[in-house]
Amino acid sequence: MVKFVLIMFICSGVPGNDCKLLSTPVDQFDTYHECAIYGYEYSTQLLKNFNSDFVDQYQAFTAFDCKESSTI
Repeated sequence: MVKFVLIMFICSGVPGNDCKLLSTPVDQFDTYHECAIYGYEYSTQLLKNFNSDFVDQYQAFTAFDCKESSTI
């Protein structure tokens, strides 16, 4: 059965800062569509909950990908 795994990062637009892998409450999905929607919704939730000074100072943003993963 094919599943999709969400891989999410928090990144900074400030030179010298690397993206860091983030764990998410849900990371496996039955369809790419479910994974992509969750990725965008969770990204929005994260940015809204971050302190605005943090987001402004580090030019914080998220990046994510939904990778196909075959399971037995």
